[in-house]
Amino acid sequence: MTEQISLDGHPGGRQMMAVGFIGLGDQGAPMARAVGESAHDLHVWARRPESLAALEGTPYTVAATVAELAGRVDVLLLCLRDDNDIADLLDHRQLLDGLRPGTVVVNHGTGDPTENVAFGDRFAAHGVAYLDAPVSGGGPGARSRTLTTFVGGDQAAYDRCTPIFDTFSRLVVHMGPVGTGQLTKLLNNSMTMSNLKNAADMLRIAEKLDMDIPALITALSVSSGASFMLGALNTEITPDLAPHLQTLMRKDIEHFADAVRARGLDPSELRDRGLAGADSLVEAVAIVAGR
Repeated sequence: MTEQISLDGHPGGRQMMAVGFIGLGDQGAPMARAVGESAHDLHVWARRPESLAALEGTPYTVAATVAELAGRVDVLLLCLRDDNDIADLLDHRQLLDGLRPGTVVVNHGTGDPTENVAFGDRFAAHGVAYLDAPVSGGGPGARSRTLTTFVGGDQAAYDRCTPIFDTFSRLVVHMGPVGTGQLTKLLNNSMTMSNLKNAADMLRIAEKLDMDIPALITALSVSSGASFMLGALNTEITPDLAPHLQTLMRKDIEHFADAVRARGLDPSELRDRGLAGADSLVEAVAIVAGR
């Protein structure tokens, strides 16, 4: 059973690629909208029917089950919380039963590189290509369609999916084999959280010096001390959102550390700095917000 939702005036001449999407959260929903509003034919499945409200005004087709969705599409995009959600699709929702040989499955979530290699092996055994393609930019980047997409996997599968990635990305980079997309995202996150530690330390001192914090940030935003995290405090990252993001940051820095240790390297210094940055997020946002 399916439900078709159409949009009057949708441009004709669709590119003949059916794209599936699972994971209509704060980041996934605008990514799916970008796909549906392009030349691609969007198909979705949602655990909770109310999630579909985020696609209002976008043309898409709903599948009743994961296996049904998988059987309809040429490329299946996943934007889920973690690797456990992908394992659930494989082990309990018959994802592999629905996929046709030649399909490409893309994981846009952040997870463990080694686990993603294992996912790639499972899909390859069924003739399905797998790309690990986490994105950077969060919900704001997804809504503005300016995400950065780091892709690991087969070159031919990457080339096939690039027009889809372009619908929601400012930059798409092929990093190498499966797992390198996740490694790149984790290295990016370690830098983000280390920069947050620097910003938080500076803001604590500036507050004690009775500096005008908004004026200071305005001045630094176009100076050599500028950083994404400093600019995001109390803009993209609000006091209400900060506790949730802090939890995700702590998870991501541990993913980073585990991945580095698994490859025989010591992540301790960068991991500790990144974790301290994550722990400082709520306080740093409060300083900028004047609370």
